[in-house]
Amino acid sequence: MGRFATTAALYEALRPPYPPEFFRVVARRLALSGRSALIDLGTGPGLLALGLAPYVGRIVGVDPEPEMLAAARNAAARAGREFTLIEGKAEALPADIGVFDIVTIGRALHWMDREATLALLDRLVGRDGVVAVCTSFPVAGHRNPWIDEYNAARRAWSPSGLWTDSTGGERTHRDLAGFFQGSAFRLADPIMVETRHDVSVGDLARRILTFSSSSPRALGDKVEAMLEDVEQRLARFSHEGMVSEALMSLAQIATR
Repeated sequence: MGRFATTAALYEALRPPYPPEFFRVVARRLALSGRSALIDLGTGPGLLALGLAPYVGRIVGVDPEPEMLAAARNAAARAGREFTLIEGKAEALPADIGVFDIVTIGRALHWMDREATLALLDRLVGRDGVVAVCTSFPVAGHRNPWIDEYNAARRAWSPSGLWTDSTGGERTHRDLAGFFQGSAFRLADPIMVETRHDVSVGDLARRILTFSSSSPRALGDKVEAMLEDVEQRLARFSHEGMVSEALMSLAQIATR
């Protein structure tokens, strides 16, 4: 069983969402069309691929977790989208997979080997294609007055050394300039979209279960105690059980 096997049922509903406006802006900036082919590496439940599906033609997703692929398959069926799904690590994709106009990577790049991934991208990305490394995360500071208490709760309930700040996209924001240095790719201007939505305190507490460091597998019989503790911490920031969440959705773009 992989790191995210016990989070699959929660991930799609509880991780900070990519809003529709984000996909519209990305599609417009990258001039995507029905002729565009997209492959999503580390697709999870397919959030990125299915969000961009209305703006492209073919979509392919790759993930090593069968449970995540099952969630992606169900989401595609609900959306009425054809979605080719491949089980396995992205670095192990066969040579005949073809080339794509856009390669998306969500909250997965930090799990990938740099050299193997660069070699993979070099053969996946078409001559005029792009790589889009994406994440969506709650904004730090006064726009989310509850975030410091929330991060303190995550730190308290994650094993030592495994916690990562929820405002950092779970390390998606690795040094991309360094990652692509010496490769065939260069960074372009990022795409940033800020939105706001309401989320329940209960869902924010359960979001902690979607991280590998505090998954149901990691917490074991402490899950209920964690949920109760987080809800109590956030209660003073809520109104009728809801808090307002400012989200930053980010696509870091690399071109040939």
